Amino acid sequence: MRKDRKTNLASILFSAGLIGLVAGPASAETLDGRVLAGGKPVAGSTVTLWAAGAGAPQQLAQAQTDADGHFAFSSAGAAGQDASLYVVARGGHSGADKTSGDNPALALLTVVGAKPPSHVTINEMTTVASVWTHAQFIDGSDVKGHALGLRIAAGNVPNFVDLATGGYGGMIQGDLNSTQTPTMANFATLSNVLAGCATRVKARACDDLFAAATGRTGVAPADTLAAAASIAHDMGYKPDRVFALLDAFYPVPKGKNLRETPYMPYLSVAPSAWVLPLKFAGGGYTGGAKVMFDSKGNAWSGANFIVGSQGQDSLWDGNMAEYASDGRPLSPMTKGFSGGGLQGPGFGTAIDANDRVWINSTSGKTISLFDNKGQPLSPPEGYNFGGKLGFMQGVIVTPGGDVWAVDFTNDRVVFMPKGDPSKAKFYCEAPAGTPNKDGPCKLNAPFHLVIDQQDRIWIDSAIGDHVTRFPASDPSKVEVFSSGGHSGKGMAVDSKGNVWVTNTLGSGLTVETDVRLLATKLTGGSLPAMDQIALGDLLSHPGLGSVSVLHPDGTPVAGSPFNPTGSIWGAWAVSIDGNDHAWISNFAPDGGLTELCGARTETCPSGMKMGDAISPPGGWKGGGMQMLVDASIDPAGNVWASNNWQDPKACYGTNEANSTRCGGQGMTVFYGMAKPVKSPQIGPAQLW
Repeated sequence: MRKDRKTNLASILFSAGLIGLVAGPASAETLDGRVLAGGKPVAGSTVTLWAAGAGAPQQLAQAQTDADGHFAFSSAGAAGQDASLYVVARGGHSGADKTSGDNPALALLTVVGAKPPSHVTINEMTTVASVWTHAQFIDGSDVKGHALGLRIAAGNVPNFVDLATGGYGGMIQGDLNSTQTPTMANFATLSNVLAGCATRVKARACDDLFAAATGRTGVAPADTLAAAASIAHDMGYKPDRVFALLDAFYPVPKGKNLRETPYMPYLSVAPSAWVLPLKFAGGGYTGGAKVMFDSKGNAWSGANFIVGSQGQDSLWDGNMAEYASDGRPLSPMTKGFSGGGLQGPGFGTAIDANDRVWINSTSGKTISLFDNKGQPLSPPEGYNFGGKLGFMQGVIVTPGGDVWAVDFTNDRVVFMPKGDPSKAKFYCEAPAGTPNKDGPCKLNAPFHLVIDQQDRIWIDSAIGDHVTRFPASDPSKVEVFSSGGHSGKGMAVDSKGNVWVTNTLGSGLTVETDVRLLATKLTGGSLPAMDQIALGDLLSHPGLGSVSVLHPDGTPVAGSPFNPTGSIWGAWAVSIDGNDHAWISNFAPDGGLTELCGARTETCPSGMKMGDAISPPGGWKGGGMQMLVDASIDPAGNVWASNNWQDPKACYGTNEANSTRCGGQGMTVFYGMAKPVKSPQIGPAQLW
């Protein structure tokens, strides 16, 4: 390696104020690499090393590639937590380019993070991996954002691509993703299209790419990096245009069956959107439920069932799982985190300001508390207050540190001031001799709850079409509002104080189903038997389900409840991102995420109003999704969807062959799609 191709970074890091962020001794280490386009070396490319942070990125070094595409920097070690390094290659001539001269439209990116390897590759695949994971932090060719978000985004790049070789990363080509989802083909197709311009496979290849990548803003990109970012910023906008370039750039040769593309596999049919979701499993996670993030961006979630068990709806026996922000399971295999009275958690998981996890049990009929290492802090029997609890569902922590939870079985609310179980109180109880569901709160199988900006508690009911509200300071001042939809499940509060409620059964069950449910109840049928009847109705009516939005005063927003384009089916959870967009998970075959325009319409595509669908007509698809119950947004803008059930027949049947297939498999993560929010989320979502 020639000395004139090396740039000493020790002095540059010092002058840029980054030397204090260097991890380990400031000994000179060489960061070398290679720029490839279409699988061939790019000569004469200008390669620049940048440090990303909250402000404008800082240029640290620059070099030119030689005839073999090689470059090298002399660095002072790996950057610390608050600086994420990335490398941009601009211009040059690829060995795969049959024309002559520099290609000014060639621009490629590799994000290496705080601890780069000694050797990196910059090519189309590293560009796609870096752009999609950093979609919420990339502006033109600049990468900038808050430290946690940048760390999470950089940590996920290796899931897609090997930084050293520029080939596939371990997760995308692993068992859960390579043959089970279209993500790999989406990824390679995007890389091939970028390569078409980078290697100028035809005279107007770059012009064609820029036209196809132009988003709703009408601003055309001017290089391959900008084209990738434009697609990633509007993944569902006219995806067929980019797909058409595959045939335009790489037609099937006469007498052949396959296209001669730089990367395999490629798509055979146009996608509904250029999404790149990945699926993760392990850590004792099956039948995933509510997902919450701690201050490090790690995901915590209850699991309905024990991995490998013949789980059925009649008994939820699972524990709790934790995943690192890059999808690695951190909880023990098979059993996950257990103890503290936890058994069969449902939709109740919350994380407090000390990163402790509050989680409710259905079968265990308890409230449990764990520290951030997964060790139980609650006693072996949990907090059950002398056996007074039934099946527990939603739980929240308020900004003041109080803990509220709903008792699904007994139609009441549990309050623990400052999280102190010794001072627990019960609310929404009816006078003696009267069922709680007929009391002032009208709770009927309460499922979830939220607190708004005015410190008011809102609660929905799985049986009914209403929500209940009272001031946290005085639960006796109860108000009940119609939600306009049936079977409330998830809830969220946006920045304007509007309350979003998912209605799993939308306009309601058919009369025939209601009659069957009544007959089953009168003849002593079990709750699982009744669940099976209701689920059968839901699954036989695609598009059944909706989301309601109530103003802070309890009146419905115009047009509520919403189910635009029929993309909502079995709505279960709703999360609000930093742009006030609403993300709805669907408890339906193959899942599906529905993204709706929210209260701040200026953040939505032009012309959209509140409740309009931003996602494609069938919702965001892919990633091996199954029947979902949650969609949660992490600090990097990734949307985590928990696969709750996969085969309803297994949840009720006795067929040995599929007897372990009730609980859904793992978690599906959609990268860079939502405006990031702070974690842990305590109260309404807050923009970073």
